[in-house]
Amino acid sequence: MAKDVLIEIGLEEMPAHVVVPSMNQLEAKVATFFEEHHLSYDDIRAYSTPRRLAVLVTAVPERQADVKEEIKGPAKKIALDQEGNWSKAAQGFVRGQGLTTEDIVFKELKGVEYVYVTKKTTGQLTLDVLSELKEVITSLTFPVTMHWNRYDFEYIRPIHWLVALYGEQIIPFKILDVETNRFSRGHRFLGQDVSFDHPAEYTKKLAEQFVIVDSAERQQTIINQITAIATAHQWQISLDKELLEEVTNLVEYPTAFVGNFAKKYLTVPEEVLVTSMKEHQRYFDVRTADGELLPHFVSVRNGNAYDIQNVVKGNEKVLTARLEDAEFFYQEDQKLAIASCVEKLKHVAFHEKIGSIYEKMKRVGAIAQIIGATVGLNEDEMDDLQRASEIYKFDLVTNMVGEFPELQGIMGEKYALIQGERPGVATAIREHYLPIASEGDLPKSNVGSVLAIADKVDSLFTFFAAGMIPSGSNDPYALRRQTYGIIRIIEDKQWYFPFEELKIAIQEKINGDLATYGITLSDEDALVVDFLKARVRQRLSSKEIRHDIIDAVLASEQKDVSQLFQAASILSRHLTDSEFKPSIEALTRVMNLAKKYTGENQTIQPELFENQAEKELFTAVMDAEDNFSSRTMEENYQALTELRPYIEAYFDQTMVMVDNQEIRHNRLALLARVSKMALALASLDNLITK
Repeated sequence: MAKDVLIEIGLEEMPAHVVVPSMNQLEAKVATFFEEHHLSYDDIRAYSTPRRLAVLVTAVPERQADVKEEIKGPAKKIALDQEGNWSKAAQGFVRGQGLTTEDIVFKELKGVEYVYVTKKTTGQLTLDVLSELKEVITSLTFPVTMHWNRYDFEYIRPIHWLVALYGEQIIPFKILDVETNRFSRGHRFLGQDVSFDHPAEYTKKLAEQFVIVDSAERQQTIINQITAIATAHQWQISLDKELLEEVTNLVEYPTAFVGNFAKKYLTVPEEVLVTSMKEHQRYFDVRTADGELLPHFVSVRNGNAYDIQNVVKGNEKVLTARLEDAEFFYQEDQKLAIASCVEKLKHVAFHEKIGSIYEKMKRVGAIAQIIGATVGLNEDEMDDLQRASEIYKFDLVTNMVGEFPELQGIMGEKYALIQGERPGVATAIREHYLPIASEGDLPKSNVGSVLAIADKVDSLFTFFAAGMIPSGSNDPYALRRQTYGIIRIIEDKQWYFPFEELKIAIQEKINGDLATYGITLSDEDALVVDFLKARVRQRLSSKEIRHDIIDAVLASEQKDVSQLFQAASILSRHLTDSEFKPSIEALTRVMNLAKKYTGENQTIQPELFENQAEKELFTAVMDAEDNFSSRTMEENYQALTELRPYIEAYFDQTMVMVDNQEIRHNRLALLARVSKMALALASLDNLITK
């Protein structure tokens, strides 16, 4: 008879961001356990609250399924000696399987006969197998762990109780000093201990003790309550996804409520108010239908509505204290001059091995001018870029950013506008941090985009120069994310960006005036270039570009980063064309032979041609070359594919590797000219055309 299985791990309150990943991990590991132990089931459901992780598995049979497994042993020639007797290898093999040589049969595999035996395993009682779930529980991994009491064992939080049931029976095992039983705990303040007669009672009995164990149900309850509040007051309340998930995993029994703060605080920048509410207090901000911020907030209590007004007053008091500080900081910061803030940055370290933030700003200013000129900023944009690079970190020494680090850049923009800086300068100050996350928003303005690239390029170059190069998963200064941000901005803007040339120019500028910039940049091009190409690979992979196309593009001789993305897009778009396979195969044949060319200038002597195909290919190649640098990459791809019939005719009529050295060299030079054009697109010989 099939029965349900319930496992619940009772813990001290976990950090909200750990709850759902841990629940999912437990569910996955339990499912794997059942599969590996040949236990069938109908369904598996995972549950979680800040104080518990649980899984409920339905319809598990009373005994494991019997297993028949065919096991391959040594080859027949090894299993039998010259007299036809079983060798030690054969005897050892069957003994290891708990069988005898009488169980051996021979089967042919790829023309060779091997020893095979069929091993039969009788299923154990399910209750005996389930006691091994202890290993599943203790194998869970967490971003942070702790140990408690006298134990060396570490977990996300101390384990206080364990529920383990198979039907009405307790699954016996013990973790540290906690033994499994059928008793769980209700809400910390509203509920009582609860006993389960069988797993199916789990969600219902805990709900009676003010615990909603289904996180999706708990989240929907919060959504319904806040929606009702918004409807009643005709408010607009945006349910930020990350905040909603966090709040869901901070409570076991949610009750939403409204709090208020004084209207005078609305004179403080909106971002400060929202940050105070969202990031520090986990409140939802409230707006009019037109999006105007109102002096109210919505929060969620871990409990019922009893005496809710006291809870409201407590939350209002905490928020008011924080807003009072924010208002004071905002007023005081407006008394600071930007120049004095920049001067203070001379004494604020960027990194002990690299120098101050002021020195970083000086380097970034020089880098930004090089990049700005390369990507084609106009005169006004270059002026804004120069001014922005001189001051863009000044808000780091303001009171507001000291209290609310999340507002760096945002407050810089606001204070810059207050002090009369041009809008383009102020916008760049805010945008230079973008993207904040790998797939976060990108800067929109050209000046902000160049400043963001320059700031990240400086971090990349200086950390590499100081020997702090990411390895494995170790990347404490987020250089991978910053470089990925550079790639995304370039892709978005489609700017001409010859990274290796820019690197040389930047190195010469910085290293040429150490007194100004404070550090010597590394001249090991390969390390930084390879690091950047790895981020290009990451970006292309995120677009589900075929791996061989990515390899081909990255192995090209194209120096412009933007063109790498265009090349990958073009090749992906033409994969299904009828001309794609024969064209790539023809060009690949050319490229393989062109590798044998040892000349430098690829000069061709038409008088050495011996057949019409050579002449026609030469004419076609010259036509393609004439406009190659001025055409789009798509047009160049089409020009290359149009060479296919000339290439095929050429190889039909021409032997390239002839004995005559002069003729052979001339023919290889022609093929090298074709290969050079192809390599500007991609290393096409890396493409898989089968």
